[in-house]
Amino acid sequence: MKTLLFPAIAGALVAMSGAALAETAVSAVTDLNVRAGPGPQYPVIGVLAAGQSATLQGCIANSKWCTIAEANGQGWVYSDYVTADFGGNAVVLTRRPADAGIAVVEAPTDELYSDSYTGAIVSGDEPLDPIARPPAEVGTYVSTHRLDPVYLDGEVVTGATLPDSVELREIPDYDYRYVYVNNQPALVDPGTRRIVYVMR
Repeated sequence: MKTLLFPAIAGALVAMSGAALAETAVSAVTDLNVRAGPGPQYPVIGVLAAGQSATLQGCIANSKWCTIAEANGQGWVYSDYVTADFGGNAVVLTRRPADAGIAVVEAPTDELYSDSYTGAIVSGDEPLDPIARPPAEVGTYVSTHRLDPVYLDGEVVTGATLPDSVELREIPDYDYRYVYVNNQPALVDPGTRRIVYVMR
């Protein structure tokens, strides 16, 4: 049995607008970052593993960021990568029916929150298996040649596509390129610009 891989966040409360609605079970479609707040500028506090479930507490209106909870804590996920059961069908949360009854939560008012980015990560509709763990020297190269991160709307997951505006950096004697996007190092296929491995 998989367990949620993020710690409790002490004192984290979610402000609901209107009456509290029934909580909904959601499941990750890929290994998904769980963040301390609704956006790529917030730190990653854990990972919701592919197929792992959590309880949806609500989503920010006109946003793809939703808050989830589990016995070990709560955090924020990007709704393009979680599904819920609506009418007997597993539906990606972003594409949920208008009458789904999902609670609306307020966006935070802290200095990190922003809804303005220089571009967006394109969600992959076709699944892509990550490559095998890269050789140790690749990990060392990426960590010792850190780049300034590019912040894009979306989340860093295997199979997502980066826009042409993001510069991919070469790794000596290696087929893939790397980038720090949303402060997360990732390996990218330079031909397709799809993320092939998220370095956690």
